[in-house]
Amino acid sequence: MNNLVDIFCDADDFCAVFIPQWKTQCLTDSKRKRQRSNRMDTSEIMNIIIPFHTSHHRDFKNFYSGYLARFFKSDFSHLLSYSRFLEIMPTTVVPLCSYFCTIRSQPTRIEFIDSTSIKVCHNLRIPRHKKAYRASLAEEKARWDGSTSLNFT
Repeated sequence: MNNLVDIFCDADDFCAVFIPQWKTQCLTDSKRKRQRSNRMDTSEIMNIIIPFHTSHHRDFKNFYSGYLARFFKSDFSHLLSYSRFLEIMPTTVVPLCSYFCTIRSQPTRIEFIDSTSIKVCHNLRIPRHKKAYRASLAEEKARWDGSTSLNFT
């Protein structure tokens, strides 16, 4: 998290342009709603979510409560409680996705394929599944017996 300031500056510049345009294009109903602002700005919330996804923490609660609140409390002046932050987090989905779309680079046509085998069942059940697969394959062949042949005469 050494580039926390860079992420914040970039996200804040993006939010300053994106959010006013987004608010004008949102559909509204005829009811009046409160427009009270949060203690944390959208760019600050994004600045917490982005480093979580780049960190090696397994769950957000340990990242927020154990790491961010302990070591980066001075960087976030209005840090919310964990439960309140979870309530506010869905409001940043659209700006966050739009931000990620704007910063992505052009594809390089290099793709990686993971060829590790995935265990689907316990080793003792493998022969039973093979028998069931063979039986369903035989049924499928019987159902399609000759119906797929094409006649061009």
